[in-house]
Amino acid sequence: MANHKSSLKRIRQEKTRKEHNHYYAKTMRNAVRKLRAMTNKEEAAALYPSVQKMLDKLAKTNIIHKNKAANLKSSLCAHINSL
Repeated sequence: MANHKSSLKRIRQEKTRKEHNHYYAKTMRNAVRKLRAMTNKEEAAALYPSVQKMLDKLAKTNIIHKNKAANLKSSLCAHINSL
């Protein structure tokens, strides 16, 4: 266990940040799964902008890597076009 006040505070901050990041990453993964499971092109195309916005925000705040966001957007767009 840490001995310094600043170390204890840092541990508390990291725990809070981890929970926050985990929530948004999990929400993003569920949205991607939902979009990939869709079989109707119109519904998928309607949901895509919100998922794209979510991916961009998470990449901007470094919760996911910017290349991962780009790869997911590309694969989701290809999925929608294949429907």
